[in-house]
Amino acid sequence: MSEIEIRERRFDAPESQALIRAALTDLGARYGGSGDDTPVDAAEFTPPDGAFLVAYLDGRPVGCGGWRSHGADGDTAELKRMYTDPAVRGRGVARAVLGAVERSARDHGRKRIVLECGDKQPEAIAMYTSSGYDRIPNFGFYKDAPGCLSYGRTL
Repeated sequence: MSEIEIRERRFDAPESQALIRAALTDLGARYGGSGDDTPVDAAEFTPPDGAFLVAYLDGRPVGCGGWRSHGADGDTAELKRMYTDPAVRGRGVARAVLGAVERSARDHGRKRIVLECGDKQPEAIAMYTSSGYDRIPNFGFYKDAPGCLSYGRTL
């Protein structure tokens, strides 16, 4: 099996945007519409206030995820745009990206990480709960939407 390599990339870099488009297409197929209408600005994913990471297998970008600051206290990160190419799912890419995102947020002083997910993403929910994430009160753009599930954990 090839080794997963994870690199920090700009949110608006072409390879990041290609993965984000694929993620939104996947979410659109599950939920309809654009996939996610949450307001996101590329500048939010620039250290020290955030970061965006891309996973590579055999030099090809196959997954991504990032974090941005959440709330006014400066202690919390919000996980955004987690995605793994379906062709490589089951090979540990998502867990590797999740771990790298968590380390990045912790290295930038965050003590907690939170995320929004939907009930039509059972594989993501399983990964988050098995990685120590617990349900928290819904927050964010979809907090009042049916099927919204929010999770968090201490870093």
